[in-house]
Amino acid sequence: MAEAASERLISSDLRFVEVQRTDPPDLLATGSQTLTTYRGLELGLWEAGPGTDTDVEVDEIFLVLEGEGTVEFVDGSAIELRPGVLVKLFAGDHTRWVVHQRIRKLYLA
Repeated sequence: MAEAASERLISSDLRFVEVQRTDPPDLLATGSQTLTTYRGLELGLWEAGPGTDTDVEVDEIFLVLEGEGTVEFVDGSAIELRPGVLVKLFAGDHTRWVVHQRIRKLYLA
C-alpha cells in the first residue's frame, strides 16, 4: 500500500526544528529532539555549546549541520567538527567535546 507524502515527510526544514534543552545552563548546555524512529534506531537533532564537556558515547552516526568544535578521544585522536562533517561513534568511546560555536547535528543512534 502506498504511503501518503505526509507520512513520509519528517521535517520540511531542519534549521527551524526546536531542540529541548536538557542540561543546566552552567554546563555545555545541550539539548535534543527526537524526530522519528526507524527499525529500532532514533533519528534526531542535538545541540551543544559553546563550552567543554566529557561523555561516554553510544553507537551513533551524526552529521554536523551548524557550528564548529572538536571531539577528542582518549587515544589522542580528534575530529574537527564543522558543517558537512559525518562522524561514527562507537559505544563506550570516552570523548571530550570542545565546542567553539554552538553545534547542531543530525544523529542516528
